[in-house]
Amino acid sequence: MPTETRWYHLIAYFFGGVFLANTIPHLVNGMSGSPFQSPFATPPGQGLSSSTVNVLWGMFNLVVAYILVARVGRFELRQTRHVVVLALAAFLTALLSAQTFGRFHGGNL
Repeated sequence: MPTETRWYHLIAYFFGGVFLANTIPHLVNGMSGSPFQSPFATPPGQGLSSSTVNVLWGMFNLVVAYILVARVGRFELRQTRHVVVLALAAFLTALLSAQTFGRFHGGNL
């Protein structure tokens, strides 16, 4: 039985996309043993955190994304509006991350 999508479900899916996209760099760097920026570094977001901290932060982001997407409302992959909101947030987060962290890793040519 489909339920009505309320406005706050879409906001939850948007932020779920943000947290989902943020999962990727932290897990990839952490699992490969590389240090990477995190909110726990000094200075926050600029200094490097250990690979272990990044794995923990990446998993935290994944859990929050799951809660926001799978436990708020009824996210449906066949609902274009749901997927577009999630994908837009992930895309914007990826672009912002590329610009922000590119200056530390030589990606802003």
